[in-house]
Amino acid sequence: MTNESIVREVYALLNSDDIQALRQYFDPEVERIEPEGFPMSGTYKGIEAMMKHFSTARATWAEGTCKPEKILNAGDKYVVFVKVHVRLKDRSDWIEGNVADGFIVRNGKIIFMRTFIDSQKAVEWAEI
Repeated sequence: MTNESIVREVYALLNSDDIQALRQYFDPEVERIEPEGFPMSGTYKGIEAMMKHFSTARATWAEGTCKPEKILNAGDKYVVFVKVHVRLKDRSDWIEGNVADGFIVRNGKIIFMRTFIDSQKAVEWAEI
């Protein structure tokens, strides 16, 4: 499996709510940063914190998807432009928007993931 296909698989599993299957793609020492202002903003370190973060976040969805629309690559860094279309369990309206997720993938495992509100900042982070 290529590094890019690993990144794509993360979205497929997240969208299908198969959080346990996500575990295989992340390094035990993975770090995840979710931006300020997001419901689960913060820094998550280690595979257990990451899985709990994904499980908690995904449990708030009634339905929806995070669809990767474009992937850029520079070495071991990937930037994924994502279209978010979700309805939360406690709401009737849909949340729509665009974010960019940055990944570092080494030896077939994601070691770092960061969400950017500003896609240009993601591109700068990856030095693309």
